[in-house]
Amino acid sequence: MEIIKNASLKALNTFGVNASTQYYAEIHNLDDIQALLEWKAQHDLPVLLLGGGSNLLFKNNFDGLVAKICLAGKERIEEDDNFTYVSAAGGENWHKFVRWTISQGYAGLENLSLIPGTVGAAPIQNIGAYGVELADHFHSLQAVNLENGDVLEFDKAHCQFAYRDSFFKRYGLDKLLITSVTFALPRHPQWKIDYAGVRDALEGKQPNAERISNAIIKLRQHKLPDPEVIGNAGSFFKNPILSPEKWQALREKYPELPGYQQADGRIKTSAAWLIHHCGLKGYRKGDAGVSEKHALVLVNYGNATGKELCSISQEIIAAISDKYEIFLEPEPRIVV
Repeated sequence: MEIIKNASLKALNTFGVNASTQYYAEIHNLDDIQALLEWKAQHDLPVLLLGGGSNLLFKNNFDGLVAKICLAGKERIEEDDNFTYVSAAGGENWHKFVRWTISQGYAGLENLSLIPGTVGAAPIQNIGAYGVELADHFHSLQAVNLENGDVLEFDKAHCQFAYRDSFFKRYGLDKLLITSVTFALPRHPQWKIDYAGVRDALEGKQPNAERISNAIIKLRQHKLPDPEVIGNAGSFFKNPILSPEKWQALREKYPELPGYQQADGRIKTSAAWLIHHCGLKGYRKGDAGVSEKHALVLVNYGNATGKELCSISQEIIAAISDKYEIFLEPEPRIVV
């Protein structure tokens, strides 16, 4: 494991924030993991595990070791009457993995196409889009405990998945290095196409995984700014989930406020709608701002710092709280 001192992180975070780290290393194999364990035992410094850098914001430089997970490999494990089980290493690009499963004739992950990041980071956030969450097709994962080197197996129950949340996000950040994830992909899929753009793209066509994936790729490219062109981390805020009483009170004042019934009876509403109707879509202060394409996306127009982007996010949180009495929760990890 090669360690680089005073390394730039600008190319390693999709916001394009010009931060640096005291030490940097890449984890490609089991020997590198062992070297990381030894380094950690010898240094009283924090370690940050980095995937694709698409779900975090560096507010400052990092005083410790950033370890980028580059573990590679994917394969079909087994098959039964209901599922095909496929596994991918934690450093695999998520979207490329999704497209690989489709090319192999498997279904289930097509609605999660074009979500940036890595396979190992996906369970931490319990990524989701267009009616599907990672948890819907998750089977198990393997992780290394960086405190003692133990190799751990997690089934779905132990992951404690929730909306954009998991055991790893609450308790395991930078403590558990996810080395591989296994998915149970249905052999008899039930397509999730109840979204206007997807339905329109498939009109007159028989749904299949590739067609759904292609439709969602086009939708995401149309709605969301490309981080290769303008720095961003996708959706910056979680969609609020409200009590029925709170929802009803808001609907009386704002009849067009969207809402989606949840299994527990609560109502999920749209953070993008709230931000847009506060007049903040396209809001900009220097090089930090809110995307003109999508109100839920914060963008770096060039040289915004992490502190400036955080300041914009706090202005949005305050505005939504003042107008709707709803507290927006950031989706990306903010590294202070």
